[in-house]
Amino acid sequence: MIKNRLAKWVFGSTLVAAWLVPAMAFAEEAVAEGPVEWQTAVGKAMAAGLAMGLSALGAGYAQAKIGSAGAGTLAERPEVSIWIITLQALPEIIVLLGFVSAIMING
Repeated sequence: MIKNRLAKWVFGSTLVAAWLVPAMAFAEEAVAEGPVEWQTAVGKAMAAGLAMGLSALGAGYAQAKIGSAGAGTLAERPEVSIWIITLQALPEIIVLLGFVSAIMING
């Protein structure tokens, strides 16, 4: 499994953010239309920024590890190049989920 403590922390926080942020966005209560308090706007902006930032950090960390391992693998076995490209693209889904969460929070 995951041996590095930092990797566990990054993976765990990204996973929690990917589950909790959309849940909190959908659990919003309906409010009467009117002027939005500045505290609410700032809170939404900070939550959207955290959702996007943490997901991007987690994906960047994953891509760094996959890229370095993939380079070593390609040097020894060039026939697995399609697998390495696929594995390199998978962490981008985490960034897309963070982006969608940020849009749902601000929307």
